[in-house]
Amino acid sequence: MEGAAVVLAGLLGLVTGGSAALAFRLSERAQHTVPEQPAPELDEGLVRVLAVLRSAAVVLDADDRVVRASPPAYALGVVNDGRIMHAAIRDLIADVRRTGTIRDEELELPRGPLGRGTLMLQVRVAHVGPDHLLVLAEDRTQARRLEAIRRDFVVNISHELKTPVGALSLLAETVQDAADDPEAVRRFAGQMRKEATRLSALVHEIIELSRLQVAGALEEISAIDIDAVIAESVDRARTNASAKQMVFDVGGASGAVVFGDHGLLVTAVRNLLDNAVAYSPEGTHVGVGVRVVEGLVEIAVVDQGIGISPDEQDRVFERFYRVDPARSRDTGGTGLGLSIVKHVAADHGGDVTVWSRPGRGSTFTLRLPQAVTPQHDEGLDGPVQTGVTP
Repeated sequence: MEGAAVVLAGLLGLVTGGSAALAFRLSERAQHTVPEQPAPELDEGLVRVLAVLRSAAVVLDADDRVVRASPPAYALGVVNDGRIMHAAIRDLIADVRRTGTIRDEELELPRGPLGRGTLMLQVRVAHVGPDHLLVLAEDRTQARRLEAIRRDFVVNISHELKTPVGALSLLAETVQDAADDPEAVRRFAGQMRKEATRLSALVHEIIELSRLQVAGALEEISAIDIDAVIAESVDRARTNASAKQMVFDVGGASGAVVFGDHGLLVTAVRNLLDNAVAYSPEGTHVGVGVRVVEGLVEIAVVDQGIGISPDEQDRVFERFYRVDPARSRDTGGTGLGLSIVKHVAADHGGDVTVWSRPGRGSTFTLRLPQAVTPQHDEGLDGPVQTGVTP
């Protein structure tokens, strides 16, 4: 028995020693072995090329998830929340997956979740590896609709310029006939100055509206601070308000950001403020409020003015339509301000609505898609630009 115990103990010692030696050797080998590195998801050369492209660029993996997306892809609404937003582009992607061929199509797509604004995008989809697809989208809207600018400009000019031009001609004849009456000359000269000012404003707004009536008015898109837009708009509208002893009350959410053009958004908000001042009694208040609701930035302008009847509310955004023509003549209104607001909203993928009751004032609300922070654009930094180079 004692001999068997000695033999068993010897065997256990041998096994233990062998295991220890094997473990030491494996540990030593692991220390001298370089761990296997994961293969990069995208070739670095491809990433550098995508970073300098002016077009919106999106790279998809085998499951059509967004691996990389450039800032223009977010600004144009091609990508949101890590996926391709438009069904028409997804159909092109599915066809390339199925056939392996390159697809190149011009698509008319909604600019945003609201309104009737559209984009004309030249979309090209191709394989850039065994599993990855590249989607390139170039904004062709401005180029495709340039002719519409010229056509609308001619229509607007012929429709509206006759009135002030005719008035100036008649006043000039009257001044000539009253040359011996200094008081009459001064009176008619003042009216001529007013008509000339109105004519100048009308020409400016017709040019602006004609440019905006194509959905490609946004040539360069960037992240816009709504607080700055409101501050500049109020500052520009304060002169007219002060003349009527009116006060602007600004409040609501701060820090809201949208993609778009700062100057155009200032023009839209200022037009709403000027409209509120023009149609409100002296000494009243105009409220400006901002809030963010379900991915939309809402800018509301509330006045204590004459209000708008229900049958006129659908028409206030038409070109040259005036709720009170006599008041518009007195204030120099052109009837284009709200039409410009409508087109600016559409160009930013949003809309503008009105609530009003006669004698109870009006509330105009400009709604714009909130800017979404890119989640998959590493290595694709650069300016967010759309449009084409002349």
